[in-house]
Formats: sequence, C-alpha cells, structure tokens
Amino acid sequence: MPLLVVTTSPRVAPGLLSGRAWAALGSGRVLTGSGDHPLLPYLAEEDIPVEVVTPDPAALAREGRDGTVVWLAAQDGDEQLMRAIGHAALGMDDPPVIELVPGSYDLPGARVLDLVAVMDRLRRSCPWDAEQTHESLLPYLLEESYEVMETIEDGDHAALREELGDLLLQVVFHARLAQERSSENGGFDVDDVAAGIVDKLVRRHPHVFADTVVEGAEDVSANWDAIKAAERAAKGWESVLDGVPMGQPALSLVSGLQSRAERSGVPDSLGRAVGQGIGRELFDLVRRARAAGIDPEAELRAAARAYRDRVHAWERSEGRPEQ
Repeated sequence: MPLLVVTTSPRVAPGLLSGRAWAALGSGRVLTGSGDHPLLPYLAEEDIPVEVVTPDPAALAREGRDGTVVWLAAQDGDEQLMRAIGHAALGMDDPPVIELVPGSYDLPGARVLDLVAVMDRLRRSCPWDAEQTHESLLPYLLEESYEVMETIEDGDHAALREELGDLLLQVVFHARLAQERSSENGGFDVDDVAAGIVDKLVRRHPHVFADTVVEGAEDVSANWDAIKAAERAAKGWESVLDGVPMGQPALSLVSGLQSRAERSGVPDSLGRAVGQGIGRELFDLVRRARAAGIDPEAELRAAARAYRDRVHAWERSEGRPEQ
C-alpha cells in the first residue's frame, strides 16, 4: 500500500490541481499538518475529509504500509518531514511505497509573484520602504542599472543574476507605489506594467505573432521603426526625437539623437553646426563612431576600464601614491 504525498504550489490558485492529485486525494485517508492549508475549503466542497494531525514520521510510514494514506503537504513541501518519513521507512522490514504526487506546478516567472508579495509587505511594514517615492528611488534605479552594465562588461554571469534581481526590485517597487494611486491619478500595478510591455512586444513583432515575412534582422528593425512611426501618428504630432531619454549620459544621448534623426530622414546639415569648441568636436566624433559601426559610449567605457586596470597594475607594482 502506498503513502501518497500531495504537494501544491503557493503560486497557483489553491483550487487548481492536477487530475492525478484529485484522484490521489480521493483514494484514501487524507492527513495534513497544516490546519490553515488553503486547499482545505476546496476539499470540503468535494466532500473529501481531511484530518489535521501532528506529524509523526514513524506513524505515517506504518500507516502507509498498512493502507493507502494521503499526506497533504504544507506549501513549503514539508521537506524535513519527508526526510524523516524516508528514514523511518528504511528501518522497517516491510517499508511502504512512498509516492510524490505534484498537485500544481510553478510556471516560468512564478517566483515574481513572491517578489510582489514581499514588496507589498515591505511597503506596509518597513518604515524605510513605507516612506519612499518615485523621486526618492531614482538614484537606486540608475545605480542598479549601472551595476548590471558592470557585471556584463566584466563577464561575471554569477553576479549578473543578483544585479538583475536588484534591478527587477526597482521595477516592482515603482509599480507598488503607483498601485496606491487611483486610476484617475495615473495609478497602475505590476500587472498593468507587464500587460503593457506584452502588448507592445506582440504589436511590434508581427513577423512572430502575425503574418509579416522578414528576411533578417534589418527587416525586423525597419518594421519596428515603421510601427513606432504609425503609433506616433495615431497619437497626433510628435517629434521624431520623442522617446530619446535626455537624462542619459551625453555620449549615449548624442548617439541616440543622431540615430533617430537619421532613420527619420532629418537633413545631415542640421547636425553640422551644433555647439562649438570641444562640444562640437565630440558631437562630430560620435557621428564618426556611428558611421564606423562603433558604440561611442561603449568605446569610451572600455577605454576608461583599460585605464583603471593600468592604474591598478601600477599601484600593485609601484605602491599606492601618498594621499
């Protein structure tokens, strides 16, 4: 006779179980150590009685040997209890068959729900998190973005995982703040954020989600620009430069402005007489870099990193300069 262990995910609505799990729950005596298990009301609706007991690994192993017993695991999986039951079964002359029956599974991205829940609790219970605003969080958004860039430049993929998490927190934090506003005052939540980017990606990838045929990446970029232009036209007149963030580093800003203007047919002559002195030379240098297929911001960052490495090497060989 088996001991059936039914597990469930806290990230899936509690009434949604696999057919195999429902069959297992109706096949024998059902026990659980969780009196507040969210599945209990749904089992009661199906007239499946559940006994809430203090977990006894040895007793569960014996009952599983003598008849079909179903253990409804806590949503953390009751991992320690499962180990103890297995250990008790090993000491039996006729051990039970222990079968794990997953009742629900996490889909990709399900752990983001945990982040949303943690952020909600922090906003309500942590004095520091409770007083933050969109404006006060701005420095952290920039800092985390640059730290992601640094790990990519270093090729540190292990650190990239952590830094992307820090950046994701900023997105969820801002969405949580917006959730506190009414829709009339520009309120939204993290689902609205996700829905917006999903809609945009589907709309701008007709070669994936519709019938548009492309020959390569250049066609994809051309379609993207055409779709964006149509979106701007639908909203009324906008400058071709709208959407280029003016707060970004200067080299990236100039590169973005030049690229957007060129793709939109802005005459080259408008860019030949901007600024003066070194500013104009830098503007022209960005144009030269782009013409050569070089990202000027990345090139300057690479030069800065090389300089840093040379200074570090000098410090190690010559000793640090006096402060």
